[in-house]
Amino acid sequence: MSENGSNSGFAFVAGLLVGAAVGAVAGLLFAPEPGSETRKKIANKGKELSEDLHDKFDELKDAVIEVLDDINEEKAENA
Repeated sequence: MSENGSNSGFAFVAGLLVGAAVGAVAGLLFAPEPGSETRKKIANKGKELSEDLHDKFDELKDAVIEVLDDINEEKAENA
């Protein structure tokens, strides 16, 4: 049961990130600015999104490592 919950949580976060990215790009594309400014904004938003994704991945990696450490501690205590 918990496996399904984690999958739906991941799907929600992934959908949220994709939706935010699509919304940001759409907003930039329909903004009344010169193309060079729009391209700069898209590049900056892409960089920000990439950095945010990297940070979230690092947080997830740290959480997984913490859970695995807890499991290994429990195994050592029960052995």
